[in-house]
Amino acid sequence: MKVLLIIPAYNEEENIEKTVKKIENYNKDVDYIVINDGSKDNTYKILDEKNIKHIDLVHNLGIGGAVQTGYKYAYENNYDIAIQFDGDGQHDINCIDKIIDPLVNEKVDMCIGTRYLDKSSSKFQSTFIRRLGSNIISIFIKLFTRTKITDPTSGFRAVNRNVIEEFAKNYPTEYPEPESTVSLLVKKYKVKEVPVNMNEREGGDSSLTLNFWKPVDYMIKVILAIIVDSISFRRKGGKK
Repeated sequence: MKVLLIIPAYNEEENIEKTVKKIENYNKDVDYIVINDGSKDNTYKILDEKNIKHIDLVHNLGIGGAVQTGYKYAYENNYDIAIQFDGDGQHDINCIDKIIDPLVNEKVDMCIGTRYLDKSSSKFQSTFIRRLGSNIISIFIKLFTRTKITDPTSGFRAVNRNVIEEFAKNYPTEYPEPESTVSLLVKKYKVKEVPVNMNEREGGDSSLTLNFWKPVDYMIKVILAIIVDSISFRRKGGKK
């Protein structure tokens, strides 16, 4: 079974080499591809000089465009499972087996790594305002899909071949994690969460922690997107 880690990276000069080293030291047979999303710092130099497998995007497409590039790569190279894996050091490589297992043994289409299903499983729980935002987004996802997702903004996710193809063709650009989860649930794909460990960002800043209002603005816009997407996806019908 071919497994690919998709690693979106934008201005991750402080983290990307350490993240890739952890992957390369991992004793499982997984491949990776870094998607350098038009970084303006030294990320691209590090990737070149250290011979790290990567794709350079000429312009910054945002997280949605970068991740979709990874899914296109996974689809074109016939990977069975693709895993989104952040380049900032937050995701724990030792949780790979936990996130893959439901796809292999339970025939799940997507498995999401969550900090909140079992809070003892993760040392890092994020800020209060972001947890509050996640809880509210989770409520709206359950309202429109009848499925509870405890960590709707988690970027630590594994998908099977069917979803790789789906995401390679269509992937949200604005709020990709919650929107893509809603799209799969509405289309009757099987989605499951498993508790995983997440670490605090090792260096640099997340765009959502730069000021108080950014997470609030994000939450409101995500909720509106969930409402619009759930209606739109239902009109288009289920999975093929």
